Amino acid sequence: MATATKKKKKSNNNFFKFIKWFWILFFIGVISGVMIFLLASWGAFGAMPEYERLENPQTNLASEIISSDGETLGKFYLDDNRTDVAYEELPKTLVQALVATEDARYYEHSGIDARGTLRAFAYLGKKGGASTISQQLARQLFVGVRSKNIFETITQKIKEWVLAIRLERSYTKEEIVKMYLNIYDFNYNADGIRSASRIYFGKEPKNLKIEESAVLVGMLKNSSYYNPIRREELVLNRRNTVLSQMAKYDFITEKQKDSLQALKMDINFSPESHREGLATYFRMYLQGFMNKWIKKNPKPALKGESDQWNIYLDGLRIYTTIDSRMQRNAEDAVAEHMKRLQAEFFHQNTPDRNKTAPFIEEVPGEIAGIMERAIKSSHRWHNLKDQGKNEKEIRASFNEPVEMTVFDWNSDTKEKDTLMTPMDSIKYYKSFLKTAMMSMEPQTGHVKAWVGGIDYKHFQYDNVIQGARQVGSTFKPFVYAAAIDQLRLSPCDALPDNRYCIEANKHGNPDPWCPKNSDGKYSGEMLTLKNALANSVNTITAQLIDRVGPKAVVSIAKNLGITGDIPEVPSIALGTADLNVYEMVGAYGTFANQGVYVKPVMVTRIEDKNGTVLYEYVPETKDVLSKDVSYAMLDLMSGVTQGGSGTRLRTTGAEKYRPEYKEIITGYPYEFKNPIAGKTGTTQNQSDGWFMGMVPNLVTGVWVGGDDKAVHFKTITYGQGASMALPIWGLYMKKNYANKDLGVSEGEFEKPENLSINVDCSKTSTAEDNNIDLEDDLDF
Repeated sequence: MATATKKKKKSNNNFFKFIKWFWILFFIGVISGVMIFLLASWGAFGAMPEYERLENPQTNLASEIISSDGETLGKFYLDDNRTDVAYEELPKTLVQALVATEDARYYEHSGIDARGTLRAFAYLGKKGGASTISQQLARQLFVGVRSKNIFETITQKIKEWVLAIRLERSYTKEEIVKMYLNIYDFNYNADGIRSASRIYFGKEPKNLKIEESAVLVGMLKNSSYYNPIRREELVLNRRNTVLSQMAKYDFITEKQKDSLQALKMDINFSPESHREGLATYFRMYLQGFMNKWIKKNPKPALKGESDQWNIYLDGLRIYTTIDSRMQRNAEDAVAEHMKRLQAEFFHQNTPDRNKTAPFIEEVPGEIAGIMERAIKSSHRWHNLKDQGKNEKEIRASFNEPVEMTVFDWNSDTKEKDTLMTPMDSIKYYKSFLKTAMMSMEPQTGHVKAWVGGIDYKHFQYDNVIQGARQVGSTFKPFVYAAAIDQLRLSPCDALPDNRYCIEANKHGNPDPWCPKNSDGKYSGEMLTLKNALANSVNTITAQLIDRVGPKAVVSIAKNLGITGDIPEVPSIALGTADLNVYEMVGAYGTFANQGVYVKPVMVTRIEDKNGTVLYEYVPETKDVLSKDVSYAMLDLMSGVTQGGSGTRLRTTGAEKYRPEYKEIITGYPYEFKNPIAGKTGTTQNQSDGWFMGMVPNLVTGVWVGGDDKAVHFKTITYGQGASMALPIWGLYMKKNYANKDLGVSEGEFEKPENLSINVDCSKTSTAEDNNIDLEDDLDF
C-alpha cells in the first residue's frame, strides 16, 4: 500500500514537473519570439527602415509623357520603367488572381499567416511557402534578394515578418496590393503592373482580361523563369495553375476555368525603350526641355534629399500637345513616301549611273572633305584614339570589313545584318535622304506632330529643331507680306516677268543682282502677284524686295518668330537663309491665325507623382500683321495649290509600275477639294525640298534632303519640293481627314469683315494665267 502511494505521488510530481517545464519553455519561447521581433525592430539583424520611410516608401518612378488625347507617348527612366497605378484602376480579377495564388487568407491575417507558416515548417516548404503578400512587399521594398546563407536567410525572414506587420498597421489591404503590383519587376523594362500590361499585352491594366491577369500573376513567382517571351509553354501551364486557384477559391466557376485554360496566350509584346515607339524625336527634344526646366525650378525637398527634380526617378507627369493619332499619321506618311523616294534615289545613283554616288560633286575636293569630316567625327575614330592607336592604324581600320547592323527600308524591322567596311558604312548612311515634319494648331500654338527624321535608332539628329537648311521659295511669302503690308498691294496687282536687276551698292548689295527664273526664261507678260507666287517667279519677288527693301522683310520674318540669321541683302528673297522647320511652321501659323503670331508650344503642364501642378504653360503671342494682310496672304498661297507647284494636291497621278518598288505606285492620290494654302520650296542643285501647307486649324511644314548638300537628285523632276516634301503633307492630311474625331478643318479660311484688300482677281486682273507646268513625269 505504501509502495503504491509512493508511486502515485512520484507520478503526480512528474506530471507537475512536466506542466511546470511546459509553461517555462512556453514562456521562454514567447519571450524569445518577442525578443527576436524586438531585436529585429531595433536593428540587431541589420538596419531597419525608419517609420517615416514606412509611411512613404521610396521607389524609383519613371516620368510619363502624356499626349493631348490621353495616351502615353513614352517614359523617361534609367533602370526602373515604373508608373504607379491606383487601386481603382486595377481590374478586380487581377486582384482575385493575386490573392488566390499568393495569399488565400490575405484578408484574414495581419501580415503573417500563422497556418501557412506552421504548414511550411511541418512540410519543410514542400506544400508551399508561407510568405504573405505583405511579406513579399516588405522584401521588395526593404529586405532585398534572398541570401543563400542559411543564417542570413533566417534573419531576412524575421525582418520580413516585422516589416509585414508594420506595413499592415500603416496601410490598408488595398494599398498593400497596389504597392506590391506597382513595384514588381516583370522583366524587359516592365517595372510594375502598368508597364507589364503595356509591354506584354499592349494595353492599360484596367483593360486586362482574366486570362491575361493570370499570366502576369503567374510571373510573380519568378519573372525571369516564367517568361512568356522565352518559355511560352511553361508560362501557359503557370497561367492555368493560377486559373485553377481562382476556381478553387470561387473567384471563377469551373466552367469559366475550363474555357479560359483552353485559350492560347495572346502575347502582344511591345517593348518600351528610348529609341523605339511613337514620337521618339519629340521625346528626345522633350528631355532637353525638361533638363532646362529642372535647372530653373528647384524641388521642395525634405532634409537629406536632393533639391533637384529627377525625370528618371521622381515620377513626373508631363502633359504635351502632341496628338498620338496625328503623330502616328505623320510617322506613317513619312515612312510611306520616304521609302519610295529613297528607292528612286538608289535607282538613280547606282555605280554605272553615278560613279561618285551617293554624292554629286559641284566643287572640286568637296567629297573628300565630306568623308574626312565624317571619319574624324565618328565614334570609331574617337574610341581608337582613346585606346592610344596612331592615325595610320585608325585609318587602316576603316577599310577592314566588320559585321554590323544597319538601317534598311526594306526590312520589317528596318534593320539588316551585313558585312562592310566602316568607310563603306559612312557612304551607305550618307546616301539616305532625311526629313523633318512638324504640325501645329495656329490658334493655340499647340504642336500636334513632330517627326525629326526617318528612324531615331539609326539617325538621331533631329531635323525639326536642330537642323537649319536653305528654305528656298518658302521664304517668298515673307517678301510678299512685307509688300502687301507696306505698299498696300493686293494679290491681283501685276508686275512684268522680265529680266530684273538690283544695281550694285543698293540695299547693301556689293554687286548687281539679276536673279533668273527656275527655267532660265522670262515670259515678258504681266503677272498678278497670286500667279507669280503660285509659280515661284523669281523676277517678281526681286521687284518686290527692291521696293520694300531687305530690312523690312527681315523685320517681318523676325516678328514671325524667326530667330535664325538672315542677312539684309536682296538675295534672301529667294530663300538663301538657313532656317529650321520649327520656326517656319510658327511663322506660317501667323497667316492662318489672322496675323497673330503664337509661339509653338509642346508642354502644357507638369505634375509631380501626387498630381501637384508644378508648371502650366502661358501662351506667348504677338500681333504682327493685320487681318486683311493675313487673309490676302492666304489667298495668295491658295493659288499654289490651285494653279501652281502644289496643284497635284487637287489631282490624281497616273498609276505606274516601278520594278524597284515591286508594286504599282499611284502618282499623287490626294484629290483634296477643300481650301489649302501653301508654298513649295526648292534650293540650288535640288539639295533641299520644302512644302508648307495650311488649312484653317492646322499648319504643317515638311523638309526633305540629304545630310550633305552634295547628296541630291540630278534633276528637278524628283529634286523639287513638290516631289520630295509635298507628298508627305498630302499623305498625312489624307490620313487625318479619314479620322473625323481629329476635327481637322475642311472649311474656308475666316474672311475679315469689310476686307480692304481686293482678292477677287477675276474682276481686276490685267494678266492672263500663265502657269508653269511642273507636273510632267513625276511619280509622287
